[in-house]
Parts: sequence; structure tokens; C-alpha cells
Amino acid sequence: MKNALIGAGLAVAAMTGSAAAEEVLGKQEYMVACAICHGESGKGNGPFAPVLNIETPSLTNLAAKNDGTFPFLETLMIIDGRTGVRGHDGGSMPIWGDRYSKSATELAGVYGSEAIVRGRLLSLVYYLESIQE
Repeated sequence: MKNALIGAGLAVAAMTGSAAAEEVLGKQEYMVACAICHGESGKGNGPFAPVLNIETPSLTNLAAKNDGTFPFLETLMIIDGRTGVRGHDGGSMPIWGDRYSKSATELAGVYGSEAIVRGRLLSLVYYLESIQE
């Protein structure tokens, strides 16, 4: 049910083209998938961060570390798994593209799942762009 609501929300955002709607959906994705490690504020201080064997990075200074320009494509590729990031126990950060694909396929079938996955990932990256300091 939750996935259906997220999918419906993404469809509405796509139809309206509203950046604000993208950020709302992106924040929802962030709170479900990222805040546990990176913290609700995105500063790397989530409740799970202390048990990781690496420092959990702040996600609020990605633009500052990139000469003031938010690294949109690189961020998207890290989240969807095309660019690996070392995480807990020497493994990589969860590959959200794969996890989203599994739930989206159950919701929309093979052909509809790609649009849902891309929408969720893009909403998340737009949200991360909005929290830059």
C-alpha cells in the first residue's frame, strides 16, 4: 500500500512538474531509506551511524565539496548503485535502485517499474540538492 501511494504521488508530481512536490516525495524517500544512517538533517548523525565501521558522511555539503555545484549525476549514480560506496562491514551502501526495482515490479510489473524507480530516485536526489548548505 505504501509503495502504491508513493507511486501515485510520483505520477502526480510528474504531471504537475512541481519542484515542491518533488522535494516532498524526495523527503519521504529520504526519511524511509537514508535517515537511519545519515540522520534526519542529512548531517551523518543518524541513529544507526555509530554502529558503522566508517564515518557516515554529511549529505548537506555535497555542493560545497564540488566547488558550489551539486553533483546531481554522481549522487544519482551512487544511490542507484552504478558508483560503489564503501559502507558497513566493508560492503557497499545499500543499492537503492535494486531495492526500489523489486518493490516497483511487484506494484507495476516489469514495464511500469522502470518509471517508478527512476521517479523515486530522482525525487530523492532533488531533495538532497534542496538541503545543501
